[in-house]
Amino acid sequence: MRSESGARHPRWADVPETEWTDPRWQMTHRLRRASQLREVIKLTEEEESALGSDDLFRVDITPYFLSLIDGDDPRCPLRRQVVPTSREMEAFDGWLPDANSEVEHEPVRGIIHKYPDRLVMLVTSSCTSYCRYCTRSRFVGDGQQNYSRTDWREQIRYIRESPRVRDVLISGGDPLSMARKRLAEIVAEIREIPHVEIIRLGTRAPVFNPFVVDDELCDIIEANHPMWVNIHVNHPYEITPELAAACSRLARTGAPIGAQAVLLAGINDSVEVQRRLCTELVRIRVRPYYLYQCDSVRGAGHFRTSVTKGIEIIEGLRGHISGYAVPTYVIDSPGGGGKIPVAPNYLLSLSPERAVLRNWAGEVSEYQGPAGYRSGTTPPLRLPEPSAPLPPSDVRTVSDMLSAPRSPAGPEGGGGA
Repeated sequence: MRSESGARHPRWADVPETEWTDPRWQMTHRLRRASQLREVIKLTEEEESALGSDDLFRVDITPYFLSLIDGDDPRCPLRRQVVPTSREMEAFDGWLPDANSEVEHEPVRGIIHKYPDRLVMLVTSSCTSYCRYCTRSRFVGDGQQNYSRTDWREQIRYIRESPRVRDVLISGGDPLSMARKRLAEIVAEIREIPHVEIIRLGTRAPVFNPFVVDDELCDIIEANHPMWVNIHVNHPYEITPELAAACSRLARTGAPIGAQAVLLAGINDSVEVQRRLCTELVRIRVRPYYLYQCDSVRGAGHFRTSVTKGIEIIEGLRGHISGYAVPTYVIDSPGGGGKIPVAPNYLLSLSPERAVLRNWAGEVSEYQGPAGYRSGTTPPLRLPEPSAPLPPSDVRTVSDMLSAPRSPAGPEGGGGA
């Protein structure tokens, strides 16, 4: 049986509560070698083989998270996320070392800038524990590829010199694995940049080590608003009283909390699991944000599902649970095209006069459009300009195409063939 939250594996039964709930104790007592894991888990041949490999993505598991794992069941959904198997070594069609072409969108080391008004700032290559499907396994967990104070200075300089950037997502690795002093310095420097309106922290640390949400972290967030926090939660077994308490502390800082999950075969690829995950997140005041299609990265082939499975899950959520609890299902497009939302087809037919729609229960209805509607009549805003007006985007959108003057038919206006 999986350990109940609040309980510990007998290996740590004698650890004082003050140490068990110390985030630093959890980090310094992580388990990584097969000889250590055998004390908690009955390792399978596939797990033993992987742990003995010379070419293995880093393994580090906190005592807290190991206590949630069913050591007797190789199919345990928490176990499969952090304990490697030999299937990680199998190649598969379409795998890429950098599935989302992040390096191609890296103007300075550690800055990923794909969208006009926002970017990702990678501040560390370290994590609390290492997910076996990690999209950045090309460098995460490698201490030789960590970021330095020089890198952070260059990142801040780039943001300062990019006035269209309003939103900075601090990621890694996991920023909550950093020394608090360093994190506080980085956040404070970003907050001093006038055109940066929102700072976000992307983290999975509260799932692996919920005690990391301490007074020091909460003080950093409160001092630098508006800040948002996005946590990574894949399965309802991860939502323990300890995680709920951590999210409650985060909520008291005033930071909105979102959650992302990765769709993983044999772990959370069912409507039942996703409904429970999403409703439990909302119960602890966390808004489901994204459900990601698993990226085609090395070691993750056995975790990938079909896209039809993701659409099936969203259809099983929309209308069946609160809209607040339904995430957006996205594919981070290979080649660096960014996140593409994918959804069931509820729009069956569309014309300017009517839309034929299908609801969550499969019932078809018709919406009659207004007669004589003309777009482009909304008056301009009479508000002060924002501190940093967004420069025009150099990306031609569908809206741009629809609003452009019609061209004469045929090549160079010469008429159709």
